Parts: sequence; structure tokens; C-alpha cells
Amino acid sequence: MRLTLALAAAAALSVGTAMAQDVGGPPPPPPPTPQTTINTTDWRAVAPEDLLVIDTTKGRILVELTPQVAPLHVERIRLLARNGFFDGLSWHRVIDWFMAQTGDPLGSGEGQSAYPDLKAEFTFRRDPAMAFAPVAEPQGARLGFLGALPIQTQPDSAFAQTGDGKVHGWGIYCPGVVGMARDEGNDTANSQFFIMRQAYPALDKRYTIWGVTVSGLDVVRSLQVGDGENGMMASLQPDRMTRVRVAADLPDAERPRVQVLSTGSDRFRALVGEARAARGADFSVCDVTLPVQVAG
Repeated sequence: MRLTLALAAAAALSVGTAMAQDVGGPPPPPPPTPQTTINTTDWRAVAPEDLLVIDTTKGRILVELTPQVAPLHVERIRLLARNGFFDGLSWHRVIDWFMAQTGDPLGSGEGQSAYPDLKAEFTFRRDPAMAFAPVAEPQGARLGFLGALPIQTQPDSAFAQTGDGKVHGWGIYCPGVVGMARDEGNDTANSQFFIMRQAYPALDKRYTIWGVTVSGLDVVRSLQVGDGENGMMASLQPDRMTRVRVAADLPDAERPRVQVLSTGSDRFRALVGEARAARGADFSVCDVTLPVQVAG
């Protein structure tokens, strides 16, 4: 199963044997440095059951799983991690300024797990009880955060107009967001996934998002770039995942403790204001980077 970039107007990603294209382009400017101290009460702890610990040959990546957005895919990732399926697999396709892909036991882009393919979860239904924090409202839409995940959704006024009392929402492919690779059919995702090295909005609502990197984006961006037999040219060795586990399954002494800035805090609102001031008319939800504390 190979994730392929097409630079046509549709800018679609699909799976197959086509060669990858480098999207190019500079990264966005770094987020502004926080001007105030974050209070102890402003942190939100990530539940161990929702924390995926990806150890690689370049360092550790911590991903917060988002079962509210993609329950079937989160269930699959937990299952594969608990079975040790990902251990030792290569990052077989890494494109600079774009993404890093893994999860193929063959290392060629054509393999997958023995489990059935998954039904697409490109969008979800946002419940009023979900802790959504808006940061922008362009043309009647709302952009913001559901936990640490950047999302776009219908406005709250639409709650009263829907049969289930919920509104449409979907994740946004900002740096660090984790999505599922698939074949040409929508319901063909299985075990391969990718982590964004930079933002790429053309993927929104086309590839299921099941998590977001809360620590280790620098590791994702340091992975060996390449694509081909086992992911790299013959003279290069691909980086690998050495161990992937759900944090809840690790011994207490080995389990990382992760805290993310709460999107309900005054500090979060100040951070959004700082990013908006720094970016001006170019401001995007992808410009907001949530501070994180990791222990262990």
C-alpha cells in the first residue's frame, strides 16, 4: 500500500506504484515565544490509553490518539501496537516538506497487516459536550482545537438544526498530525500511516486522521528522506520504529507522563493572540503550537 502524491489540481494522495513527488516549499515560521509563565492549572494530562509511544532510530515520538474523531482507526492502532506489529518496521517513504510514512511489514509500500481494511473516518460528528476551542471563524466555519488536534467544524448555531444535535467536523493536516494511508478506495486503510512534516491542507477530509504528535516533531523531521525499495536508495538505510506501545501498557517506571497546554486556559487564548499578531493576514490554526511537558 503506497501513499502517492499527485501535484494535479486535486492534489490527491493515493496508494499504488506511482513515484512520489517532492512538494517543496519552506516551513512556516516558528511559533512565537510565550510571553507569560504557564500556571500549573493550565496543563491537561494525556491519558495513558490515548498516548502512543513510538521509539525510533532517531528518537522518541509521542502521539495523542483521538478516538472521538476516528474510533475504528484508533482501535486498530492500539491493537497493532499491543501485538508488537510495528516493532522494527521502516519509515519506508519520507518526503521532505511533506510527510513520513511507515506501517508496512514488507518495507516497500505494498504490505499491510492481516486484519481487514477499515471503513473511512474522514469526518466525525461533534457533540456540544466536546471541549472544542475555536481560534478562527472564516466564512461561517469554525477552526480550532479538539484536545491537541486542529480541526474545522460547522458553527455551534447548527447544533439546533441537525437531527442528532451534532455538527460536522474534520481534522486538519497541520505539522505533526497523523493520518492513515490507503489504496484508491476510501475504505482501504489497514496498517500504514504517515506523520506530517509540514502542513498540507489538500489531504483534509480525504485521509483519516487518528492522532497528533504532541512531542517529537523534530524526530519526524529528522527521519531519512527517500522512497523506493525498502524506502531508500541502495546506499542509504531507512530509519525504523524500534518499539511502538500504548503508554498504558508500559511498566509504570517506563511510562512517559505528558501534559499539554489546556485549550480552555487563559494562556492558550494568549498564545493564539500572539500567533495571530505574528502572522497577520496569513494566520492559520497550524500556526498555533501547544506547549507540552514530558516526564519519564
